[in-house]
Amino acid sequence: MPSKVEGWKDETYGTEVRDHLNRFAEEGWNAIPEDERDAWFERFKWWGLYHQRKGQESYFMMRIGTPNGRLTPEQLRVVGEIAQEYAHGPAENPEFGGAYCDWTTRQSIQLHWIQLADVPDIFDRLEANGLSTIQACGDSWRNIVGSPVAGRDKKEHVNAWPVIQELNETFKRNDDHSNLPRKWKVAVTGDTRGSGQAEINDLGFEPATKEIDGEAVEGFNVTVGGGLARKEPRFARDIDVFVTPGEVPEVAGGISALFRDHGDRENRFNARIKFLVDEWGPEKLRRMLQDEYVDVELRSAGEDLRDQYSYNAGRNDEIGDYVGVHEQSDGNYFVGLSVLVGRMGAEDVIELADVAEAYGSELIGLTQRQNIIVADIAGDALEDLLAEDLLEYYSPEPHPFLRGSIACTGTEYCSLSIVETKNRMVRYARWLKENVEVPEGVSDFHVHLSGCTASCAQPQIADISLRGMKTRKDGEPVEAFDVGLGGGLGENPRFADWVEMRVAADEVPGYIRNLLRIYEARRIGGESFREFIARHDEDELTGLVEPEETSYEDPYMGNTKMTWYPYAEDSGMDASPAPSPADD
Repeated sequence: MPSKVEGWKDETYGTEVRDHLNRFAEEGWNAIPEDERDAWFERFKWWGLYHQRKGQESYFMMRIGTPNGRLTPEQLRVVGEIAQEYAHGPAENPEFGGAYCDWTTRQSIQLHWIQLADVPDIFDRLEANGLSTIQACGDSWRNIVGSPVAGRDKKEHVNAWPVIQELNETFKRNDDHSNLPRKWKVAVTGDTRGSGQAEINDLGFEPATKEIDGEAVEGFNVTVGGGLARKEPRFARDIDVFVTPGEVPEVAGGISALFRDHGDRENRFNARIKFLVDEWGPEKLRRMLQDEYVDVELRSAGEDLRDQYSYNAGRNDEIGDYVGVHEQSDGNYFVGLSVLVGRMGAEDVIELADVAEAYGSELIGLTQRQNIIVADIAGDALEDLLAEDLLEYYSPEPHPFLRGSIACTGTEYCSLSIVETKNRMVRYARWLKENVEVPEGVSDFHVHLSGCTASCAQPQIADISLRGMKTRKDGEPVEAFDVGLGGGLGENPRFADWVEMRVAADEVPGYIRNLLRIYEARRIGGESFREFIARHDEDELTGLVEPEETSYEDPYMGNTKMTWYPYAEDSGMDASPAPSPADD
């Protein structure tokens, strides 16, 4: 029997949902029958809307898709203005204020506190400026990820931007690919950095070379079935296929259609292609693809270029996260700015758009590490740009603990999360910066904090992985984290080893400090942190370090999941002002 969600989708899904959204926007929150809300919320996702959690009824998160993380300065300004006008709720965040934009680990943009009445106006403004929320969520092609500076990056093998553009134009609003068993995440990488992170995507295209008719041709090897969630991470499997850039759309469409037809529609927990690859194996998947879904003759895989990857690759010799000043292929420069936990105030977003435009930039890039890039800066203008006041906070030269910090949405808005995340990760990073000595030679250190096992912060691929849990301390329930070590991607990807369970949240900074002291004392030569962890087996890592209380103080130790908003003065569920009146 198809799952409950499949039944809802059979009734109404895809583009037709917009007419219903417009009707609900006009009639108000109460026009959605209470017993049908779960069904409508599932359908709204196709248009980039997630209902926020209990205690925040009538408010939505809106996700804007930006293929490859690319915008113009004018588009960035529009997003900031929309956030400033519409993304205000009944309480402010003490760290970030009342309106802000979140840059995500999939190069998208998220706004919070959106009300249905405002959705049609927001859609009109986005679409008038070449932006959209379509398929930013839901069971379809999600935002396609890769290098935001493809075509400009001096360190690339093949320009992947035209490929991503064609994929986006082909598969967005495409009825044949708009109702898949679950989300469909695609990465296309053409550079030396490995920035698409194809290893953890459903479908990946990674740079490779192959001799065809006596000539060396640059293109992509194809991988299928990567993913992190549900405590069942998978690295994507190589299906032994090389494609030229021109062949990517046919092969991508074939694999998408294969998943559409054979993915599990009965059990949503198993409705990801990684489980189909588990069941079939790469060889059968390749055979089915060739026999039933594509006309092009599939070639065997080419020579991959993964040995050059530097994006979260566990190396000390090079950083590939785009932060800093980098030369473009045209002689101009792009400047990567560190955005702590990926959250930027609406006023700062607008100011950055103005600054970028003033310096002649035509491209703003969002990265999978929740940072932002300003491209196309002339060499003789660099010094002035770097002296701009805004860059004191969003620095191109951040401290390693600030540079490497990632956090998901957490209990602030998410119904799945178990713990508070964004503000806590800010406090962790700042405490570590002030109190922990960075080991010699380490300029890039990744700490990923995820509120639950859904893995939106990609914790399994960090130097230190934090996964939200609960525990008891001094007889009281408190927020806590499982701790994993040594994850990352690159030529030799590995998932973190989960070595400590349910460490109280206020003891995590002490654990990290003690761990880095041991690493510094016991590393061999210039051994990177990941190499150090990989040298020890899981038994050796478990109990290697003791959690410890320090001068760090955590204001969110209580059960923030049981609040209507963790930062409200009166945060109890009974104090919730939701749902909002339609005319608010």
